[in-house]
Amino acid sequence: MDLGLDDKIAVVTGGSSGIGLATVEQLLGEGAKVAFCGRDTDRLDVARRALEVRHDAARIFSAPCDVLDPVQVERFRDGVVEQFGATDILINNAGQSRHSNFADTTDQDWRDEFELKFFGVIHPVRAFETLLMRSDCGAIVCVNALLSRQPEINLIATSATRAGLLNLTKSLSTDLAPKGIRVNSILLGLVDSGQWSRRYESQPDQSISRADWLAKLARDRNIPLGRLGYPSEPAAAIVFLASPMASYTTGAALDVSGGQARYV
Repeated sequence: MDLGLDDKIAVVTGGSSGIGLATVEQLLGEGAKVAFCGRDTDRLDVARRALEVRHDAARIFSAPCDVLDPVQVERFRDGVVEQFGATDILINNAGQSRHSNFADTTDQDWRDEFELKFFGVIHPVRAFETLLMRSDCGAIVCVNALLSRQPEINLIATSATRAGLLNLTKSLSTDLAPKGIRVNSILLGLVDSGQWSRRYESQPDQSISRADWLAKLARDRNIPLGRLGYPSEPAAAIVFLASPMASYTTGAALDVSGGQARYV
């Protein structure tokens, strides 16, 4: 299926690993030109070198950027314009989860979660909005989580701020529609990415294999498909929503959780 992404220009935040990197890879595979950023310069360089083995280096741009710093985001945007001249797609992927219950969550923890979840989207949207308005297929996709509709007490701050991000994304879809920009999101369940590798490695009992540990995790979390997702699976959903093939879809939140959602 041709998604209509040939020579489109896509920007991916948090693109140096996991779902972000898988999204960059798939966008390049669909013929897009891709700019991606991340905070870790070494990880960015490793990701870019790996991509350049499989794709034309002229179609790839990367730069370090902390999305919580509007000056850095604007500098990254200027680099994208210098490299590619325009932007058609913005993927807001930067973010992480905070494991704590109410008693363990400090005021600063709440502020940090709010800042990351909200300004990790607000700053890139502000920076790239004018460029997206000039496109004939402007699109934004925000990577959110199932927690936004299905909170967990041990992720209380993340659940609350994810719910706010879902509301923000829906509001943006209405606000930006007259400007020709679609805004959608995906709601992640459990995906086998770097954070789960780190959690496995931190387990005191290393006698169980990583595969068995992940299988038990899927059973304990009652995932109907019986496994965690692979980064390529939410990436495929992101790429579709960003593409002209989804031209009549805005304000949607696509569940990518292996059936873990309990809401109707």
